[in-house]
Amino acid sequence: MGLWVLVKVPLAIILVTLASVLWKLRPFVLGQFTSPFLRFRGPPSSSWLFGQVKERHESGDDYAYDRWLQEYGPVVLIRGFFNMPRLLTSDTRAINHVLTHSAEYQKPAQARRTLSRLLGEGVLITEGDTHRQQRRIMNPAFGPSQIRELTEIFVEKAVELRDVWMKEISDKGDSDSARINVMRGLSKMTLDVIGLAGFNYEFHALNPVGAPNELAKAFEDIFVVPDKIPVLRIMRGFFPILDLIKTEETRRIDRALAVMRRIGSQLIAEKKAEIMRETSEKKGDGVGRRSLQGRDLLTLLIRANMATDIPENQRLSDEDVLAQVPTFLVAGHETTSTATTWCLYALTQAPDVQQKLREELLTVETDNPTMDELMALPYLDMVVRETLRVHTPVPETIRVATKEDVIPLDRPFTDKDGQVHENIQVSPGSSIVIPIKALNRSKELWGEDAHEFRPKRWENPPEAVSSIPGVWGHMLTFLGGPRACIGYRFSLVEMKALIFTLVRAFEFELAVSPSDIKLMPGIVERPRLRSEPAQGNQMPLIVRRYDRA
Repeated sequence: MGLWVLVKVPLAIILVTLASVLWKLRPFVLGQFTSPFLRFRGPPSSSWLFGQVKERHESGDDYAYDRWLQEYGPVVLIRGFFNMPRLLTSDTRAINHVLTHSAEYQKPAQARRTLSRLLGEGVLITEGDTHRQQRRIMNPAFGPSQIRELTEIFVEKAVELRDVWMKEISDKGDSDSARINVMRGLSKMTLDVIGLAGFNYEFHALNPVGAPNELAKAFEDIFVVPDKIPVLRIMRGFFPILDLIKTEETRRIDRALAVMRRIGSQLIAEKKAEIMRETSEKKGDGVGRRSLQGRDLLTLLIRANMATDIPENQRLSDEDVLAQVPTFLVAGHETTSTATTWCLYALTQAPDVQQKLREELLTVETDNPTMDELMALPYLDMVVRETLRVHTPVPETIRVATKEDVIPLDRPFTDKDGQVHENIQVSPGSSIVIPIKALNRSKELWGEDAHEFRPKRWENPPEAVSSIPGVWGHMLTFLGGPRACIGYRFSLVEMKALIFTLVRAFEFELAVSPSDIKLMPGIVERPRLRSEPAQGNQMPLIVRRYDRA
């Protein structure tokens, strides 16, 4: 009897696990036969497991969506993991519908589950009422007046990076230039910025000496970008039971998360105590959203959340506030540094643009411009816009329908059976891919030179681009609708401060052949050398001291 029980219990666990896996696989199996997208035209799938994901990951460029939209039209059937049908569309009316109906079209549950384990339930992850509540509290911290206050930090850290590169050149002896991986320096600069501007925390990433920062190391351990598709990590998103399998990666992430949680909790506790002490000293009636001043985003968030003039049921929990710490780090760090990296690359490929930009920047008499002075430079604005159009850091996003719906279209399309469709029928669980980068450089919208880096186009942009439903600049770079990037002003001003400071001080030239640069796919697209894959992501430039004389 005892032996039979010993056998029966593990057998029951195995059967339950198997049943759970089969239930999870049900939509993937049924989707192969029931998806409303199956009649649409599209490229052949190359893998039952990866669909076309692996093909795009290994291509070394980011033109697959452009090619497919050009070949098959504005509505295309593509395949995701487990060969699941996905809808890829460049129809701006359809994209506007999906982005503005954020309750009906949400981020994939698997991606939210994976990211929430790393980030907590922050504003990037949450949906529905929780997201609206978080956003309502956070919005004031990202307004123009708050970003104006933070510009001093952006400029100070840009100047510090400039001085670091100046020293690298000086260390070469008689040379007036050095080969520098600009991506590394820009990443350190933006980490320092989000530390100070985000929660008044000193990473000292640009400091070449001193002990490694504990929080910076934890952040790096969590967000190591793998060279190959992380199959097990992706499968965990689909099958939570796989979390029981512990690997060196999961143990490293668990340790890093514990560090991030400990330091984040400490920062929040300190800021709360500081706010209460300040309120007590003022002998006021409590914390008011408008009466208190603060510069870093986390302090502003906590003050707004503690304000006596908001209802108790609209406040964020301490857990929700804590989740914003890694959210600020992720959203405010790699995206801006990667965009600026691609901007410097683009300037090396267009020396006339680089020279014209420098001439404009040198008309400003100070090395420490205000936000208003940065925003008043028209050619700098064109260069930033064109960079974010051609070299969009986040190339795509996916939304999943939560219920049956009909997506309207700008114009009808014809499926592979010859039937004309004036709209798209979707069922619950249908995945829609929004090709941010492909739309930003669509020849149909931007003209035949859409793939070229040409800032001058912003003097008179094509009328067709006004249909792109983006929150900024007639582009999808910062998305649109209720879930548009909350920190887009922060990113734009920081990027302008960087370019202003660096292009005034240096001339930039690509240190390798342009054909040696390849794109590493991911949530953020980073550069890597084909000739040095083992060196990881990098952008080597010849950085030459600019002689104003």
